[in-house]
Parts: sequence; C-alpha cells; structure tokens
Amino acid sequence: MPGMDATPIELNTKVAHPARMYDYCLGGKDNFAVDREAVRIFVERFPEGLDSARENRLFLYRVVRFLSREAGIRQFLDMGSGLPTQANVHQVAQRFQPDAHVVYVDNDPIVLVHGRALLAEDATTVIQADMTDPQDILARPEVRDLIDFDQPVAALFLSVPHSIPDDQQARDMFAAIVDALVPGSFLAASQFIGVHEEAARAHTQTANELGLVWKTRTVDGFQDLIAGLGLEPVPPGLVDVCDWRPDPHQPPLHPVDETLQPYIGWTAGDKLVKEFGGVLHKL
Repeated sequence: MPGMDATPIELNTKVAHPARMYDYCLGGKDNFAVDREAVRIFVERFPEGLDSARENRLFLYRVVRFLSREAGIRQFLDMGSGLPTQANVHQVAQRFQPDAHVVYVDNDPIVLVHGRALLAEDATTVIQADMTDPQDILARPEVRDLIDFDQPVAALFLSVPHSIPDDQQARDMFAAIVDALVPGSFLAASQFIGVHEEAARAHTQTANELGLVWKTRTVDGFQDLIAGLGLEPVPPGLVDVCDWRPDPHQPPLHPVDETLQPYIGWTAGDKLVKEFGGVLHKL
C-alpha cells in the first residue's frame, strides 16, 4: 500500500470507540467486549439507533454509486472511514469506475491495522489521522500520491460529525476540505441527529456516559456546520438517510448477532434519533 509504514500499533481495548461500535452494528467481528456493551446500552435507550446506523451504511453504497456512476467521480477521500467492512468505498467506486482512487482516514489504530491487511492495493490507502486537522491530511504524501486536487474529488464524512462536539471545529474542518476541492467536486455528510433538542441532549448524554467524544445535533445544528460553503444540495437534499434515493434492490448488510436482533426494525415506528445527511455539489 502506498506510503504505509510498519510502525507497531497499540490498541486500547478498554474504551469503546465509534468505529468498532459501528462495525458491531453492521454484523462485523472487528470489535471488543467494551464496544459491544456500549452498543447494547445505546440501543436499550434508543432502540431505533441500530437501524439508523445500518441505514447509514446502505446510504454510503447509494452515495458512492451515484458519485462514481452518475457524477463520474474517480477520487474519494473518506474521512472517519471506520473499519473495512462490506461495500467499502473503493469496492463500490471501482465497480463503476475501475480506476477510482480512495484514501481512507481514521484516528482509530485498529482501522490502520485492518487497512494494512485488507486494503493493500495501488489505488487505495488508509492513514491514521485526525480529521479535525485537515491541513495535515491534505499535506500527507500518501494522500497526494493518490488524489489530484486539481481534479474533482468526493469528500465523505459519513456518520462522523457527531464525533466532533465543537461546532466551530467541525465548521472549520468542512470549510478547509471544501476550500481544497475544485468546482465539480462533492461533499457527502451524515450524522446522528435528534428530532428535537431534548432528544439530541439525551442521546449525547448517553454517548458521553460511555466515554465517547460526541454531540448529537438537531437538523438545524447539523445544517449550520455546512452553511455558507457555496455548496448545492443534490436532490433530494439533506434528509433522513433512508430517504436518500432508496433502493430496495441494493446489496443487503450482514445480519447482526442474536443480542441485537430484537432491535432490528425499530425505525418503522417513531424515531427520537436518526442518521441525517446528503450529498452537496461544489459548483
């Protein structure tokens, strides 16, 4: 893999991490007991959250398919990418654009461990970095080796802004990335939102009690992060991710384990929280 070093990596298995919790929600195996317990606590309090997390992964497939197949994007910067799992960005993009290049960025060392093993391709790399320091990421040689910022790029921030509780820091992150993109590029973003302020606060409190750096926002709070960046929403705009160009025939996700199965299907009823987002075009 281009630019990959072999520095030994230490994993913290005593504190839950969103990337590993997400992996568990998707039926993955690259998680620890602390992550599984955190997910169980979350879904006991917000049972619709499991479906919402899984809907976000299905949303990722539809977004990358649109960007590669319809918009012709061949370069992807996946920020806060999480663990390699099913329907990874490079797999979807290269199905429609065989020469697509993808850079995965995450701050969890386990993502780098699995990236080294599973993403060792000339057109794909993974780096461990802090997405709130976009200037560092944009300057990395391994990023520049794969992505030509003189050409259109799709920057993905899927199910990650809630991991940046400081609103100004999140706005600055988006602004720096958008500023680096040429016209014709795209920004795709989603995060957990509460249907009202009370729900957002309660969801945030649960995450914080579990040791997560987290802020569940409202729709207005999320939209404020990307306001004023000169981006045009791609129809249907910013919505509950399950409503973004739904496709009942897209590849399904792996099943969850027995402990989580009772929580599948809760989003058919009322939701206090949901994944909310969309795709925006830089004109």
